[in-house]
Amino acid sequence: MKIIFSLFLLIILTTNVKAEQSCAVILMHGKWGLPSSPYLKILSEKIEKLCVVEKPDMPWSRNRNYDQTYENLLNELQKKSENYKNKGIKKIIFAGHSFGANASMAYQAYIGNADALIALAPGHAPYHMYHTYGAVPGHAAIVDSAKKYIDIGKPETLMKFTDLNTGIKKDFEIRADVLYSYYNPYGLGHMQKTAREFKKPIPFLYIEGEKDQIKVGRSYAFDKTPNHLLSKYQTVVADHVMTPEVASDQVIEWLKEIIK
Repeated sequence: MKIIFSLFLLIILTTNVKAEQSCAVILMHGKWGLPSSPYLKILSEKIEKLCVVEKPDMPWSRNRNYDQTYENLLNELQKKSENYKNKGIKKIIFAGHSFGANASMAYQAYIGNADALIALAPGHAPYHMYHTYGAVPGHAAIVDSAKKYIDIGKPETLMKFTDLNTGIKKDFEIRADVLYSYYNPYGLGHMQKTAREFKKPIPFLYIEGEKDQIKVGRSYAFDKTPNHLLSKYQTVVADHVMTPEVASDQVIEWLKEIIK
């Protein structure tokens, strides 16, 4: 009798775990960061109580230094989404901080099968870097050269360029096709473009820090996305790096509405 009861209890517990894990959040870190980013720790721990959380090592991490194109990355993320669906996970949410937030929007514009998006202190502004004189001297010419190498069939050509991250500069040497995929001023990294090109309306949470030096407001990208009743634009009292932690309770409150 004890064995039967134990098996019955195990079935109940297993069923409850599956019910609690009916969603998965793919949580993407920011530029030059790591999956173990301390800025995502508190948020990740809170989300794990509701959903499966995966924190991939993104191509812009300090481990990888831009080793694949934006398009290839988004195709890989699609495979992750499909794997979760095949395991019975009902809702896949793409979330990110800074460049990771940029990627969540790019995913919905390029692939388009996300069930919801979370963008925290969205960053990476190739349009600004290309068109703002002095932001990174010579940047526009380098991007143009990368496009030329692609056009003549030499996408593998290595190019040196200076990257920009909240006012900090860092030098890289990467392939021309990779560089152009992330820094095309009218490409997948341009959030005003990807906002307009979401494949379908989905719940979208967009949170900026009021002390963030790159805060652009709701009209920049959020208002350009397809309207959905559960979409929200919010602000928190935080700078760029602390926005995910400070906004963690708002994220959880919103997630509960999305997954119920």
